[in-house]
Parts: sequence; structure tokens; C-alpha cells
Amino acid sequence: MTNWDSERHRIRRFRVIVGVVAVSLVIFGGVAGALMLLGTPGRTVERAEEAKQQAAKQSVARAERRMNTFVSAWRRGKWDEAGQYTDSPGSAASLLASVHRNLAPRPFSIEVGRPSATSRIRSDTKGSKAYVVPFTVRMKVPRVGAYTYASKARIVQTRDRDVVHFEPSMVHPALKAGQTLAVAKMSTRGSILDSKGDVLAATTIVGDVDARGRGTSGLEKRYNKQLTGSGSGSAYLIAITDRETGRALRPLRTPGAKLGADVHTTIDPDVQRAAANALGGVSTPSAIVALKPSTGDILAVANSPAGYNRAFIGEYPPGSTFKVITSAALLKAGLSPSDVLECPRYEWVYGWRFTNQNEFTLPPGSTFRDAFAHSCNTAFVGARDRLDDRTLARTAAAFGIGGVWDTGASTYDGSVPVNTDVLDRSAAMIGQGRDLASPLVMASVAGTVKNGKFVQPRLVPEAVRHAYQAPESLGPDVLTDLRSMMRSVVTDGAGDALRGLPGGPHAKTGTAEYGNASPRRTHAWMIGYQEDSDIAWAVLLEDGGSGGSDAGPVAAAFLKNLTGKKPS
Repeated sequence: MTNWDSERHRIRRFRVIVGVVAVSLVIFGGVAGALMLLGTPGRTVERAEEAKQQAAKQSVARAERRMNTFVSAWRRGKWDEAGQYTDSPGSAASLLASVHRNLAPRPFSIEVGRPSATSRIRSDTKGSKAYVVPFTVRMKVPRVGAYTYASKARIVQTRDRDVVHFEPSMVHPALKAGQTLAVAKMSTRGSILDSKGDVLAATTIVGDVDARGRGTSGLEKRYNKQLTGSGSGSAYLIAITDRETGRALRPLRTPGAKLGADVHTTIDPDVQRAAANALGGVSTPSAIVALKPSTGDILAVANSPAGYNRAFIGEYPPGSTFKVITSAALLKAGLSPSDVLECPRYEWVYGWRFTNQNEFTLPPGSTFRDAFAHSCNTAFVGARDRLDDRTLARTAAAFGIGGVWDTGASTYDGSVPVNTDVLDRSAAMIGQGRDLASPLVMASVAGTVKNGKFVQPRLVPEAVRHAYQAPESLGPDVLTDLRSMMRSVVTDGAGDALRGLPGGPHAKTGTAEYGNASPRRTHAWMIGYQEDSDIAWAVLLEDGGSGGSDAGPVAAAFLKNLTGKKPS
């Protein structure tokens, strides 16, 4: 190789090295530049979080601005302007104006709080956010004095608009649609309220108040001291008022008002209405009680005619509805629903003849389930020797009967004495003889089957000090069989008036003889519960004929009235 060749080779090597270095620098520089442009992953997340927090702050600030503009217009008496900041301008302006015209407050101020992270709620409007903003209203009302209350407004945000969601309860938490606030001279006596907080209109259990403002019957009498308080009888008060009629509905508690305390009951207005309407066409004295098996809350108490609370304090032979308890005793004693239990026309006990309604019989080979479904007296009397004289009383105790109930109202809690002989036991097997119960007690019997154990009924929970506890409970196998048998009353037996009704009704009919007339007079009963909702009930028609054909249609009307209305 010549010197020239060697020199040329070195130059080529040098160019290659320089090229490689240059390319490497370019690549390194590009990566470094990219990293500089992109930043570190941690920094990227941090910036995203900062942006999110900034957006949240801006959203809160928007909510505050909208609330402040709304409150400013409200405070200045610019009702139309205030309404424009809401999602219902006309309704908002109208109610704000109505309240201020009626109360004429001076001075009047509103203090707005801040939305907090926990105040943020999901909006019903798709693609929007919502905040709850608390505020406090302070005013002085002529003839009433100072009044302060707290409320909340919901600010709904969309991409291009922030609005105050209008509802009457924003103006005052106690207001509902069709209501306003006004000054009225009213009784300072407290009210008896239903489970929704409205004044209870069920007159029989509520009772009466005399001209001097004293309760003379029902809950008005029982809670007279609480309802009266230390007030003088009447005073000018701020009241919830019907906007259409101007009628004052109930007073609000203000610092200067010496109001009696309200009494809160468990009555569900929808269930109460359904029960009262079901008795609307009944000519004989009658009652319906409905309760919530899981809690014992009494949902409805209807009496017709009003005046005597037969639903709570009436003492009646339960008739064949008592066969629920007798069946529990027989099941516990080893009888199975599929066991043969003959149903003859007559069953004789020591010269006393027991028979069935209209002297019906069931075919040979009929079962215990058949006897229960069709309410065969002779079959049950024929099973008397499977029990001893204490069994029915002990089983009734598992249903709470014989205890002292603390319901918050006057009640008759039933009686099933220990039997004295075979004849006494035979009559007790079918709810006759010395067995006695009220409609409330028998509704609770159905509720015990539904719930699986006795829960003492209650009407005024705050007054209950010692709820009665049953000394024993029913076993799971007994309950399973009882539920199946009560369903068969509807699907295959005497409870056919309920057949086809929604909700899976379970029932037991009863026709209870009383008095010494010939033929014997009868009360008509039906008790039951709904499989798909937490409700049990009892229907009684005094001197009403047959459980299935007379009480059954009334029970059906009650359940139809309840369709689509599950207890709260």
C-alpha cells in the first residue's frame, strides 16, 4: 500500500467516525428535546391534577356567583329578576312575592354559605353538575317577632348556564306545592301528624278537642298535656297556608310562640286512604287495620262509623282466623299439611254439636291443607286431642297475644286462656269460646307469619317505652307450612275474593259466631299479608255474615286501592 492509499484510508475512517458521532448527537438531541418538551411523567400527572382543582374552584365560584345574584334580587324584592335566575321563573317569582306580601318582614336578610365538597350532588340533568348552597334567612315579622330559619338551594350547572333549581322547599323547608307562608291567629295546640309529617285526618284515632282546647278522646286526650304545652290557647303565628283557599294549615315554631309539641304517628296517608275508601260502601260497623310486619308500624286504622275505635279496643271472637294459631300448634305437634284430616258435616263433643258454615263437607281423604283453605270447623275440632289444655295459650303467646302491649295508644291485646276441659278446647280450636281479639291483634297475627316472629305493633314510636317481647317464636318449618297454607286459602279455598290480585296475597277467612240468637249471629273476618310488600292487614265486619263472601270483597277493595302504593 502506498503512502497515498494509507492517507486516503485514514480520511475515510475519520469521516465514518464523524458521521456516527453526528448521527448519535442528532438522535440524542431529539430524544432530549422530546423529553424536555414532554416533561417527566410525574410532572404531567401533577399538572393534570392542578388543572382539575382549578376547574373545580371555578365551578364552585360560578355556583356562588349565581346564588349571590339570586339572593340579591330576592333580598331587594325584585321577584321577577330573582325568578329569571331559576329554572322556573314564574313559579319562583310568584311564591317569593306571596311570602313577602303575607309576612311583610322588616328587617329581612339572607346569609349565604359556601358549597363544600360534600355538598356536591349528582344532577338529574345529563351532562351537568350541581351544588347545594346553604343559606340562613333572618326576619322580623309584625305581630310575630323575630324568626330565623335555614334552607338550601341547588345550583345546576351546564356548559353555558347556571340556574337555581326552584322548589317550594327552597323558599322554606316546610313548604310544599300549592302552599305559602302567612301570619294567622291559630291555636297553639300541637298537631297529630302522619308518617309524612302532615296533619292526620283519621278522626277516630285522633279524637276530639272541646271548646276550651282540651282533648276529650283518642290521641288528643291521651297526649293532651304534650299537645297543649304552656301556650295560652291561641296567638298570631307564621303558618303554612294553602295558597288557593288561604286556610292556615299548621303553625311554624318561632321563638316567641309557646306551642304545644306535635305527636308523630306511623300512619301512612296512602294506606290510610285505601282503608277508609274500602269501608266507604259498607253499611255495617266495620274496621280495617294495616301494619308493617318488620317494624310493627301501624299504617292504617279505619273505623266505620267513626267514633268508636273498634279497630284497637274492640273485643271479638276471632273465629276461623284463629286457625292460623291453631294450625301453628298442630304443625308443631307433628301434623303435616299433606296429612289426611277428614271434614265431616258434624263433630260431636260431650253432646255439643260443631258444624261448618252451611253444613258443608269435604271429600273423604281431604288433607289438613284442604281443611285450612276451606275453613272446615269439624276437621279442626276433630284434631283437639293432638293438643293439651295449655297448648293454644302457649302458641298464642308466640303471636304476642296475652301480653301487655305498649303501642302509644289504648289497645285491647287479645286473650286466649288456658283451656279448662275438652269442650272448652274444642271451641278454642276454631276461635270461639273464650278466645277474644281486636282487629289490631289479628293483623299482627298475619304480620307474625309474614315476618317470621312477633314484632309488637306501635302507633306513636316516641311514646313506646317497653315493647312487648313474645316468650317464644315459631320454628322455620312451621312458618314455611303456615305461609303455604295461607296462600292456598286464596288460590284454592275460601279466600277466592283475592284470587288474581297482584302482590301475592296470603289470607285466612273467619266467620265468628256470637250471642244467643237462633240462628247465631256472625262477625265476618279476613286477615292476610302481601308477599311482595311489607304489609299485613285485618278486616272485620260486625254482624257482617261470612268471612269469605262478605269480608273478602272489602279486603279485595283495600288491596286494589293499594295497587302501586307500597308503604313508606
